[in-house]
Amino acid sequence: MKETTSNITQEKARTKAEVRKAKFPEKQLKVKLVRSLIGRPKKQREVVKGLGLRKINSEAIRKDCPEIWGMINKIPHLVEVEELKKNEFE
Repeated sequence: MKETTSNITQEKARTKAEVRKAKFPEKQLKVKLVRSLIGRPKKQREVVKGLGLRKINSEAIRKDCPEIWGMINKIPHLVEVEELKKNEFE
């Protein structure tokens, strides 16, 4: 069966992504809830829940991307963030 151009471009894109991942391994962030959510606005509580945090001192490992940093920047007074090196989360 003849390969279409879309299959070829998909293969090329897949290999480019694999090469990029090999060169630049994904960084990870450890996010820890350090302040109570009592009395906080609903939006802030929803952001904390979206990060996967529940109780004080709960931690979540998330990938280092702009979306996660946007969430963290909404609630910097409630959380601590630590960047993990590749060997720490393997």
